[in-house]
Amino acid sequence: MPFCLTNNFLDMILLKRAFVFLALFMIVGFASLAQEQDKEQSKLYMDQANEIMAATRAMDDARDIMIMGADFDTTNVLANFEAGHMQIETINRDRAVKYFLRVYRQNPNYRFDLEFWIAKSYHYGLAFDKAIDFYSRYKNKLTKKPDYGGKDKIDMKEVDLSISQCKNGKEFLADPQPFAITNIGGRINSEFEDYGPVLNADETEIIFTTRRRDGNTYENVGDDNKPYEDVFISDKSGSQWSGAKNIGPPVNTNYNESNLALSPDGQKLFIYRDENGGDIFESTKNGNGTWSEPTPLPGIINSSFRESSVTVTADGNTLYFASDRPGGFGGSDIYVCTKDSKGEWSRVKNLGTVINTNLDEDGPFISFDTKTLYFSSEGHKGMGGFDIFKTTLINADKNEWSEPENMGYPINSPDNDAFFTSSKDGKRWYYSTVREDGMGYDDIYIITAVDEVKKPEVAVKEPVKEEPVKEEVKQPVKEEPVKVAVQEPVKEEPKKEPVKVEPKKPILPIKYVVTVIDASTKQPLDAKVRMQGAKDKVVVGSVERSEGVTEFAIKSTLSKEYRISVERDGYIFQNIKAKIAGATTDEKSIAKTIEMRKIVVGEVSILRNIYFDFSKATFRTESYNELNKLEAMMKQNQNLKVEISGHTDFVGSAKFNKSLSKRRADAVRSFLTSKGVDPRRVKAVGYGEEKPIASNDDEREGRELNRRVEFKVLGN
Repeated sequence: MPFCLTNNFLDMILLKRAFVFLALFMIVGFASLAQEQDKEQSKLYMDQANEIMAATRAMDDARDIMIMGADFDTTNVLANFEAGHMQIETINRDRAVKYFLRVYRQNPNYRFDLEFWIAKSYHYGLAFDKAIDFYSRYKNKLTKKPDYGGKDKIDMKEVDLSISQCKNGKEFLADPQPFAITNIGGRINSEFEDYGPVLNADETEIIFTTRRRDGNTYENVGDDNKPYEDVFISDKSGSQWSGAKNIGPPVNTNYNESNLALSPDGQKLFIYRDENGGDIFESTKNGNGTWSEPTPLPGIINSSFRESSVTVTADGNTLYFASDRPGGFGGSDIYVCTKDSKGEWSRVKNLGTVINTNLDEDGPFISFDTKTLYFSSEGHKGMGGFDIFKTTLINADKNEWSEPENMGYPINSPDNDAFFTSSKDGKRWYYSTVREDGMGYDDIYIITAVDEVKKPEVAVKEPVKEEPVKEEVKQPVKEEPVKVAVQEPVKEEPKKEPVKVEPKKPILPIKYVVTVIDASTKQPLDAKVRMQGAKDKVVVGSVERSEGVTEFAIKSTLSKEYRISVERDGYIFQNIKAKIAGATTDEKSIAKTIEMRKIVVGEVSILRNIYFDFSKATFRTESYNELNKLEAMMKQNQNLKVEISGHTDFVGSAKFNKSLSKRRADAVRSFLTSKGVDPRRVKAVGYGEEKPIASNDDEREGRELNRRVEFKVLGN
């Protein structure tokens, strides 16, 4: 049966949760009076977080409270370790390192595996050299105490795997694939988890799983304080997706349902239900657009073990699925099943050791050519968690596949990347992931390959001008006496030397070296620096050269605008644009110094990359990268109080502009508070056209600059 809670147990959870949040409301009131270290306040927060975890599995809620406890007393090693642990178990896992390092600096022997968790958090943040350093420290500790048997021991095999993944990650990060990864938009994605996209062949229908509140089948929540999984659907008309809506019963019930695959014709939907250990069900689309009661696939596919994913070839005759049934090579393996002459599923075979490893494989997707298989694996050459791989069928009768190829960075990350689907023409892919421009947790993205090579210009030939033909004057022909021809000796023509073909000069990447320094001290700062195309979002490969110095390799031959993002705890983040000419056959190096300002009272910064629809206060999709960085800064600096101010140009009435600017500032404030930022830390003000920073006489250099959102530090 699907996972469910008894009414009595659910009531108990809700009562305890009510008590917890009532107490939390009270202590938050007291907390607003305290900005310095407060051991008593810290313990109170920590106790409340532990109370939540004792009553529920709502780790997201407990994490934010535990972080407050850690920040109120940075010497409270228990609160700080638990804050790091909860952070690394939920979202934005790289932020955990801040709390683990606090513990490490005070007591490096607090836990046997402390160095491992510091390394793991650096690993998630793509800081591979730092991760390798701390993995190695833990490995040395484990080597010295091989017989240690505590619960806080991480096996050497896992440590070695993590170090290998970091080395792979450095390689992938330095040479990213030219993919544009674009958020599919707010008509489909929400602030909650949205994942597992599947599409029909013409990409006019998308079905996915979500844990959003709006439109959910069941009004109650699970014991993690989140709505249950539901399957949603959206249709495309032209280039626009409709607002996603619940696919409805009987596919969805009051508990968890998740979709797995959609047949190419869009008529069969495969879903997962937590029954019989976890089984695959099939639902058929009715003539009126509704869906039939899901029924389990035949027993030869489902077993008493977990079958977690499925994909079917375009002809409907071959099915691939993942299962952790006995007889495989790891925890979960990928299997193939074909139809016999009667049209029934038969002959289940493991895909073998070329694809399956001693770790988990999951999420197979067979492309429309019936030969290219995408799947996720914790093994092979990955950079952490599940990575997406591609393999090609060589011989179906012999079950032979090519060596799996990692899809590379930025598609893959140190976190879990899974459930990848391809378009019919193989030019687009869809998947869900957590990215900096996401609207919440997992969002659905579309991936397209980008050709960054400049196409040669076709020379237009000038038409050949014809000279006028001159008439020859004919002369009378004189008869010459006949001469006897004397044969001349044949002269050998000199041998022609072979033409030397000059080798074509290779395109040399531009070295773009970014140095980050403190604006006051001018000292180098160890900051998180990323670079990508401003429009196509293609990531630029990078290597950390030294503290505060990151070298990027720009390989694109196109002249385009790039966005450089810089973040460091305790400083105001920056998103900077730079127009750079394309790479050529000549060596070129560009040096860029970026000064970062500390978060001090009175500092003002413009949020230049927050975009609104015309005359509205609704965010465009491209705003979320900037918004998420603002949210991260607020979360990492719990004492920070800001004023969010909206500004307009002078087009329109002063009254309308004032109202519009206030609504836009309110929208930013609402975003922050929806992410758990205390509302009392964010003040929203609309100044309208009162505070221009440029002349309103010109659009490009004036009015456009005046239409902005700013934040001002009021306290820290």
